[in-house]
Amino acid sequence: MTKKAGTHESDVAFIEALAKLLNENDLTELNVKRDYGDNDRLNVRVSRRKEVVAQVAAPMAAAPVAAPVAAPVAAPSAAPEAVEDPTSHPGAVNSPMVGTVYLQPEPTAPAFVSVGAKVSEGDTILIIEAMKTMNHIPAPKAGTVTRILVEDGGAVEFGAPLVIIE
Repeated sequence: MTKKAGTHESDVAFIEALAKLLNENDLTELNVKRDYGDNDRLNVRVSRRKEVVAQVAAPMAAAPVAAPVAAPVAAPSAAPEAVEDPTSHPGAVNSPMVGTVYLQPEPTAPAFVSVGAKVSEGDTILIIEAMKTMNHIPAPKAGTVTRILVEDGGAVEFGAPLVIIE
């Protein structure tokens, strides 16, 4: 904040008004930039954390490890847990890199694969974007896609299971 000393009190009142506006309208962040002239400007960012942010962050971190649908199914029964674990499945195709998964070549196009689709070895099953590069992930073997373990536009980590081909 580069302001003249005489306007400091009005800036404090302005920031307090922004904080009040933030609370009254259930906002999480306000950002205001004002240029008054040469070397005379005001940049204010008022934000608050909500518990919702922490609750959203936990499922996102767990998403690359297991599909949201798979986790609740595996928890109630102890015996099928080894069968339901996609990382140990012999037909699991694991991510070769960290990035963002795309199940179709472009937003309006059909998906590369769907559950029940037959694939040949080398067919593109999805794309992982890493460092602004679109990497086509090929099917390592021929077979039928039995499960898709990632969501379109979701983040994946290295080694995370993507799909299961049997």
